Amino acid sequence: MPTSARRLSMRFASAVLAATFVAGVALPASAQVANPAINSNALIQQNDLQALQSRIQRQQFQQQQQQYRDQDRVIVQQPPLVVPQVRPGCQTQIIGTTAVSSCR
Repeated sequence: MPTSARRLSMRFASAVLAATFVAGVALPASAQVANPAINSNALIQQNDLQALQSRIQRQQFQQQQQQYRDQDRVIVQQPPLVVPQVRPGCQTQIIGTTAVSSCR
């Protein structure tokens, strides 16, 4: 394909893309202007849906927090600690008439 034909083809393709883009952008805008009641109803329904989802999520969160608090309130009896007692190793020596104790 010659260079001039390629440039012409590229310009045509660019023009088609631009026209498609403009038509795509303009169509939703004109649809919004033509039917404002439908769009406002859809917006209200979307807001109601978001509010309902938010309320449900808040209730679920509060229920989960209540379960956590209930679990934290459960008192678990701990078994008594067994601590070994160390007895001193004392020795008593009799030296003459005197008793001498030495503890380690």
